[in-house]
Amino acid sequence: MSELSTADRARLADLLVTGEDLPREFKNILFPPDRSEYELTYAGKEREEDIIADAMAVPLQVIREFGQPDESGWANRLIFGDNLQAAKTLLDLKRTGELRSADGQPGVRAIYIDPPFASARDFVGGDEERAYQDRVVGAAFLEFLRRRLVILRELLADDGSIFVHLDSKKGHYVKVLMDEVFGERNFRNEIVWHYYNKMQGNVKRFASNHDVIYWYSKTSTFTFTPLKEAREGGAVKQLARRWDKDTKKVVNVKGDDGKVVYQETSTKTVDDVWRMSMLQPADKSQNQRYPTQKPEALLERIITAATKPGDLVLDAFAGSGTTPAVAEKLGRRWIAIDSGKLAVYTIQKRMLSLKASIGNKGRALTPAPFTLSNAGLYDFARLRDLPWPEWRFFALNLFGSTDKPHSVAGVELDGFRNGSDVLVFNHRQDGGVVLDHGFIDNLHSQIGTRSSSDVFIIAPAASVAFLEDYIDHGDVRYYVLRIPYSIVNELHDRPFEALRQPIGAEDVNRTVDAVGFDFIQQPTVRCEYWLGNERGRDFAYLRVEEFYSEALARGVTERGNRETLAAVLVDYDYPYDQAADSEAAPPFVLDEVVFAAELEADEWTLKMPADKLGEFVMIVYLDVFGNEYTEVKTRESLDERFGAVASKGEK
Repeated sequence: MSELSTADRARLADLLVTGEDLPREFKNILFPPDRSEYELTYAGKEREEDIIADAMAVPLQVIREFGQPDESGWANRLIFGDNLQAAKTLLDLKRTGELRSADGQPGVRAIYIDPPFASARDFVGGDEERAYQDRVVGAAFLEFLRRRLVILRELLADDGSIFVHLDSKKGHYVKVLMDEVFGERNFRNEIVWHYYNKMQGNVKRFASNHDVIYWYSKTSTFTFTPLKEAREGGAVKQLARRWDKDTKKVVNVKGDDGKVVYQETSTKTVDDVWRMSMLQPADKSQNQRYPTQKPEALLERIITAATKPGDLVLDAFAGSGTTPAVAEKLGRRWIAIDSGKLAVYTIQKRMLSLKASIGNKGRALTPAPFTLSNAGLYDFARLRDLPWPEWRFFALNLFGSTDKPHSVAGVELDGFRNGSDVLVFNHRQDGGVVLDHGFIDNLHSQIGTRSSSDVFIIAPAASVAFLEDYIDHGDVRYYVLRIPYSIVNELHDRPFEALRQPIGAEDVNRTVDAVGFDFIQQPTVRCEYWLGNERGRDFAYLRVEEFYSEALARGVTERGNRETLAAVLVDYDYPYDQAADSEAAPPFVLDEVVFAAELEADEWTLKMPADKLGEFVMIVYLDVFGNEYTEVKTRESLDERFGAVASKGEK
């Protein structure tokens, strides 16, 4: 405080009394940085302690299992959801010993992320206003990324490393952020990926032909294997050298005559400039037709250098699935997280049809067991089938409550939420009961003021007999947390934000920052199907006549027809077995995706080449919140001019 004038001190005192925001220019005087001599300052920057404490862990609900876990109980993980919330849950698994490499070391050995940066702008106004908006969007992105870097650092094994892939837009800012989060002493390399096959047209500047990858280790001890690559100019002569154990130095090899020995070599040690091409569209073994997909050679180099076989690799912005695909081929464990359904379906297909382009080229691989899980968007019907102990555990975790049974005035309670008592209402008791005013009256008469001032009661929405979100009895407020719930803003420091699915290809890699969780609500869909011919080629046509989302997110009911449609995804040759139950049904294998923006431009019509269609076609209608309506059609049923599918009746 010695740097503040008397007038400044008086001003700050007045602001503290009135509760107004303190001036940003006084931040470093009042709260001096304690870990470094410099830091990147911007609006909305949180303390690391608050990030770790406040990030919401959401349960991972297994939707499908592909194969059985190995003898150690491990199965790789593909997770659909916000990566901050999913990573916080994985952090809890690390602490309980469930997240480890094959050698038993807890945590992730290597993390690779290629975070998106939404550079699209629709700003109006003068230069100053546009510059201000750029700074606001830039600060939001930096904090979006920093929160994830803090949690990912905690997920790393003690000898683990992280690789952050960036272009020239924000790389210099992120380098400073990573110095803060990981420590400048743990900076290992700025790797330059120099690609030479990017078409850029006639640009009025030097062509941009590289990305950067920042490599940081968690500690000074890290896993690293030096790599060799072929010399572009062919073999060269160089001094033969060896490691001298006595002098602990690299020395020249000498012959019997005392002269130094030369040797021919056609390889060299890989340095920090990697010259390798971008993914070629013609490479059918890799190309998933996914925006910003990276070549497998890039990830092969990172994973080989920073991990050993059996180590755990994580990609929190998994996209097309290059990281898990390469990790699988190299015999590593993997976790892939993405907030986009398109990414999840792309990865699922890629893993199930993996080809061994590393080693025995072209050989089909049997993928190691993996699970597909939701993190933040749940199938409520599956929850109803859980045994009571598992239901109770899931309910506590959904609302961020500590599982800690305790007794208050003889009443058994289930845990705590931010220090307040939590009761999971047993709606199955005596064949089925409801939570009504009488229950809360009786509860209050027993625990009275001996409980916390806030008491949280978790119950299924269908088992609650009143509409209020809370009931007051004297100084005690009884909150009712409904599953699905209606008082999200009471539960979180920030308002609930649902996942958002892209409606156009340009939106695929935009940042998503979801808070809280929601439950799957099947959209309402009505379509027309018919067959036709264009220029001698047969097609099946699909026109979306009506599409309404039934999600619980705020503002959904105000959306008009087709405004919440994100995309239509198609499996042209689905191996449908009507006798198989949903658990044993073949997985959806993505063949085609058409975004809502494209559909709208074509009068909401999708055209499917008839020669690609099998006996059955699976069509997935996806809303912007990640909910789906799925329809399996026969070839014959695609000739229904006025045929319709509807999940919940017409609006």
